[in-house]
Amino acid sequence: MEKIYLQAIMIWVLFVFVAIFNGSIRQFLIAPRTSELTAHQISCFTGISLFFIVMFLWLKYTGASYTGNNLILIGVGFLVATIIFEFIFGHYVMGHSWTKLLHDYNFLKGRLWALVLVWTTVGPYVVAKYVLGKI
Repeated sequence: MEKIYLQAIMIWVLFVFVAIFNGSIRQFLIAPRTSELTAHQISCFTGISLFFIVMFLWLKYTGASYTGNNLILIGVGFLVATIIFEFIFGHYVMGHSWTKLLHDYNFLKGRLWALVLVWTTVGPYVVAKYVLGKI
């Protein structure tokens, strides 16, 4: 397996911890001061920002070589792993109903979780190509 894919697995695991940190900020600092929807929306943007920082640092300093195709595949892998984790962990460990889990996907009701998923998918390619100019 290419080194960049092994690193991507570790980066995705780091994303889990970043998401927990971001969720804690939402729960304890943002939510008490605003509505649940606004806290959710702010948290989506802070999450995207934190994921950007992780992707930027990873792709800037990695010793592994990569191509645009590698990064597209990695982005799709991040998407699939995130959705599987969200539903398996959310339902079977946290005990959330399927309805509650699907709630954050309702863009028409102001739920912005889909933007986080879009960024998780395209982020590696976008950061490498347009921010770092490496591909």
